[in-house]
Amino acid sequence: MAKPVIMTVDDEPQVLSAIARDLSARYRDDYRIVRAGSGADALDAVQGFKRRGDRVALFLVDQRMPGMTGTEFLAEALTLYPDAKRVLLTAYADTSAAITSINSLDLDYYLLKPWDPPEERLYPVIDELVDDWRANTPPLYEGIRVAGTLWSPTTHVVKDFLARSQIPYQWLDIEKNDGARALVEASSDGMHRLPVVFLPDGTTLFCPSLHELAERIGLRAPAQQPFYDLIVIGAGPAGLAAAVYGASEGLRTAVVEREVPGGQAGTSSRIENYLGFPHGISGADLARRAVTQARRLGAEILSPLSVTAIRVEDSYKIVELDDGSELRSRALVLATGVEARVLGIPGEERLLGASVYYGAAASEAMAYSGRRVVVVGGANSAGQGAMFLSRYAAEVVILVRKDGLESSMSRYLIDQIEAAPNVTVRAHSRVVALAGDDRLESMTVADTREGTEFELAADAMFVFIGAVPGTDLVRGLVELDEHGFVLTGTDLVHEGRRPHGWTPNRDPFPLEASIPGVFAAGDVRHDVMRRVASAVGQGAVAVNVVHKYLETV
Repeated sequence: MAKPVIMTVDDEPQVLSAIARDLSARYRDDYRIVRAGSGADALDAVQGFKRRGDRVALFLVDQRMPGMTGTEFLAEALTLYPDAKRVLLTAYADTSAAITSINSLDLDYYLLKPWDPPEERLYPVIDELVDDWRANTPPLYEGIRVAGTLWSPTTHVVKDFLARSQIPYQWLDIEKNDGARALVEASSDGMHRLPVVFLPDGTTLFCPSLHELAERIGLRAPAQQPFYDLIVIGAGPAGLAAAVYGASEGLRTAVVEREVPGGQAGTSSRIENYLGFPHGISGADLARRAVTQARRLGAEILSPLSVTAIRVEDSYKIVELDDGSELRSRALVLATGVEARVLGIPGEERLLGASVYYGAAASEAMAYSGRRVVVVGGANSAGQGAMFLSRYAAEVVILVRKDGLESSMSRYLIDQIEAAPNVTVRAHSRVVALAGDDRLESMTVADTREGTEFELAADAMFVFIGAVPGTDLVRGLVELDEHGFVLTGTDLVHEGRRPHGWTPNRDPFPLEASIPGVFAAGDVRHDVMRRVASAVGQGAVAVNVVHKYLETV
């Protein structure tokens, strides 16, 4: 942990050197002694301390300095460090200014020059002040800090990425925290590029892309090899299972994930029906364990990194990445899962990430403590999200189009919802419009049974209305069904006819797509049970079939 700062400011070099010498002699083991020859230089240094997250324990400042007096400097510096102790160093003729500062700046003490001997006239004063500062100042948070507003979509993206990656960070709301606002203003000359991310090494990032952020915090590393036995696209449960089994069975395996490992399951606040976890497990925790397991076995997890194109040359599969690089492999597993379906209603796009969210948005849930939130959807993910949000929100309203939850949600979740005092369900309800400029204020809801509409006040909306397949990348490359899901195995053989362009003298293997050596696993496949356990099983089976394919080429 960096030592707190004691700063002394004086325009007379001999005086500055003498006071810094005496301070160092007694306090250098516990404090960093910083000197400045003018108020302007000192203010620049203080702004640098704030950007880096350094703590300032005490300012010891000469009053009579050209350009900026000691009291003028303290007035500026204390906007950044209001808890720092402040001592004015004065000549006898300046005592009136010191006395005035006691009231205007809440000055802690003023010292007369000369201060010799320091054992009698300097150290007792400083000892008392720094002891008091330590007793009343909380320990410094030395991790990542994110400053922004709750209503900033770009801020939400960064917070959600860090939360889903399980990277600890401190949230600084500049609308509620004057110190956070001052920190941002000191760092960026205004607040036009939010969020501002402060890293432990002193680096400041302004509205960073996820690629830049991942590189700076050590999450993203380049591929270690140009050629692999198996490349998996997507790091949801199916993709991570394929990585674990591929690496454990000796295949050179790489997984490419455009966002955060875990896929749609990774956004679930609690999965309670996955085998082996009797008390449930969050999607983020399950993903973290799977990533650790895959890496321990030798798989490379490349994230966040997007695949921009896939092409096939002879029997090789070439994956083009958004950083301009290419990876080659003998076999490919598509585990791109599904993407959230949007409502497509007025006001949705404007408020997305600023009180309207897809999924449970764990990074934002606490911000809605004591407020009313609306959950849209009636499947298990909606029930899990509602129960998670009910820990914080004063009221959670679930809107579902059907008669109720029984036809689409597991019984254990329905029981939890019925037992929760702050959760209500409105059946036959469909959201048709959202109102609010920079944040959600209310929504128009249609009662599909009565044919009427009503206004529902809400502070946030969390949407769980199903998903569409993540197959845009392979559209035109492999055969898809009418809904866009990948056709595999026997679904590709019609009346004994194999897929168009199929060259091997065999039928497609189970999970194999319409191009030999390209496989699909998990929710992206046609006609599968969309559960975490099913996806994990398919990822494991895909590796078994990859081995069979590799024996044929």
